[in-house]
Amino acid sequence: MSQQTSPSTHQPYSLARVLRVWALPRSTFYARRARRAQPATGRRGRTATLDDAALLAQIRLVIAESPFHGEGHRKIWARLRTLKQVRTSMRRVLRVMREAALLAPTRQPEPVVERPHDGTIVTARPNVMWGTDATAAVTFVDGPATIFAAIDHCTAECVGIHATRHGDRFEALEPLRQGVRDHFGGLAPAIAHGLALRHDHGSVYLSGDFQTEITFLGMTSSPAFVRQPEGNGCIERFFRTLKEQLLWVRHFNTIEELRQAVLAFKETYNREWLIARLGYRSPMQARQAFAITPAA
Repeated sequence: MSQQTSPSTHQPYSLARVLRVWALPRSTFYARRARRAQPATGRRGRTATLDDAALLAQIRLVIAESPFHGEGHRKIWARLRTLKQVRTSMRRVLRVMREAALLAPTRQPEPVVERPHDGTIVTARPNVMWGTDATAAVTFVDGPATIFAAIDHCTAECVGIHATRHGDRFEALEPLRQGVRDHFGGLAPAIAHGLALRHDHGSVYLSGDFQTEITFLGMTSSPAFVRQPEGNGCIERFFRTLKEQLLWVRHFNTIEELRQAVLAFKETYNREWLIARLGYRSPMQARQAFAITPAA
C-alpha cells in the first residue's frame, strides 16, 4: 500500500500513515520484514538445556546404572526424568540413542491371518486374573531346567516363580502357591475365590491334579485360545524380560543356583522394572497405588 500514489498529491503514501490506518504497530512491521530478510535456522522454540553430547552422556550413565539390559528409549526417557532430573522430549531421546547405536534390534511380527482373540486380557484391578506358563533353561552341572512363573494381569507383577528339574504338574503349582500365600494370606479352601487363572493347553495345566488344586484354592480356570499366545500375553512378555535380563546374560551351574537367581530377579523386577502402560511405574508401585486408592 505504501507503494501506491495519492491521486491528490501524486506522492506515495508514507509507511507511518498506512500503518496508522491499518492499526498495525510499526515494530511488528519491521520485525516481520527482518524475519523475511533473514530466515530462521534450526528448530523453533525453547533452547535445550543440554546439547546432544551432554544428553548422550546422561543416557549412557542411566544405561550403566540400570539393573536391566536393553531398555528402550521410552524407559530411558522416564529414568532421565525421575532419576537425573533431565527434562527433554521422548523423540529427542530416541533420535540421540539411534544416532549412537544404543537401540536394541527388534523383530518384525509375522502377519496373522486369523485372530480369534480380539479383546483385552488386562484387568482393571489386581488379583482378578493371573497368568501362568513355563519356559526352559539350562545349567552346566544339572542340565536342563524348567521355570514356572505366574503374573498378575493388572499390575504385571510376578506373583510367583520357581525353577526345577522336572516340569511336571506338581512343580507347576508352586508359583501359584507363592502368590496365594503372599496376596491372600495363606493356603485354604476357596481363599482365592474370584481369581481367574489364564494358562495354555499344556498337559501340566489340563491335568486333573492341577485343576483340582486350583479349584481347591477357589480359582477359575481360564484357558487361552489354541495357538494364540496373545491370550496369555502377560506371562509371555514377562518371560521375554526374564530371558533378556537374566537367562541370556548369566550362566548357572546348578538348578538351585538358578532357583535363587530367579527369586532374586522377581524382587528386582517387581520393584524396579518400568512398564509403559502403567505410566512408567514398576509393578510394585502400581499395586501400592491400588492399595492407596481402593475402588469405591
